[in-house]
Amino acid sequence: MEARRSLIGFGVGVAGVALCTLVLLPFRSHLTRATPALVLVLPVMVAAIIGGIVAAIGVAMAAATAFTFVFIPPVGTFRVALHEDVVALVAFIGVAVIAGWLVAREVERRRSSERHRAELLEAVDHQRAALLRSVSHDLRTPLAMIRLAASDLRSDPGYDATRRAELLDSVTDETERLDRIVANILSLSRIEAGAFQPSLDSIDIGELIEHTTARLRRLLAHHDLRVEIPDDLPLVDADYSQIDQVVTNLLENSARHTPPGTAIEVRARRDGDRVTIAIADNGPGIDPAIRDSMFEPFRSPRHASTGIGLSICSAIIEAHGGTLRLCDDTGDGACFELTLPVHH
Repeated sequence: MEARRSLIGFGVGVAGVALCTLVLLPFRSHLTRATPALVLVLPVMVAAIIGGIVAAIGVAMAAATAFTFVFIPPVGTFRVALHEDVVALVAFIGVAVIAGWLVAREVERRRSSERHRAELLEAVDHQRAALLRSVSHDLRTPLAMIRLAASDLRSDPGYDATRRAELLDSVTDETERLDRIVANILSLSRIEAGAFQPSLDSIDIGELIEHTTARLRRLLAHHDLRVEIPDDLPLVDADYSQIDQVVTNLLENSARHTPPGTAIEVRARRDGDRVTIAIADNGPGIDPAIRDSMFEPFRSPRHASTGIGLSICSAIIEAHGGTLRLCDDTGDGACFELTLPVHH
């Protein structure tokens, strides 16, 4: 494609040189050296616009040849008799090449900018379509569960208290899940808009994890939850609600994608001026093929959902000056490790 464009640019430029020469030829005796020189630079610039720098240099050489042969005495030859004519020829070649190079560079910069803009628009469209598909997928499951529970309660008012409580608990759980999905989508929009900033405060990680696991007790009820938080763990500088969202997303991933009865571990320790929190499970783990892209949105590592949970977690932890990564030794399951700065 580039070679074809250069060839077209060169052809158009040479044709322009020939046309300019023919137009100026009848007035040759009345023109100074500057007039044909300026006119012959125009085809060089046109060639640069169409074919780039290679075409521009080729047309510059053609223009220099026409300038020497037609407008510098002795006319009709390629000999240059006078010193000032040599200077004029060299200056013309230099100006033509530099002008062509500058024009070609600017044209290429604009083309590159347009290509980049088109790629960005295509990526935005792709993400929008992916968001619509994945959100519809994620919302459909809890909505179906809520509708099923509501239909059961309506169709059979004779349920005993235990069954009614189970159905209402199911409605509550799925409603909370919907709330988390919506919160993740809103957080993603704020992150992409550059308006996602933590409001730092000194928080107790042990207290936060206790509160989060209590709130998710029904989601975690079928797993062996193990929490290891040392009593002397220092406070951290963090936004309580945002770190709660991170821990919630990681615990929900572990609970929803590991078999019932398996263990989910939450561990915390101090590493110098950082507090490290690890959340591990005994599920299927992370496919090695997607580990490099697992923190990108719409790339769920375990199933076909939005995949924005991990990307939001990563953005939140980075905004706190920490890191989120897979543990070095993940074993049979998945283990995510995040760090937060110690409060001083």
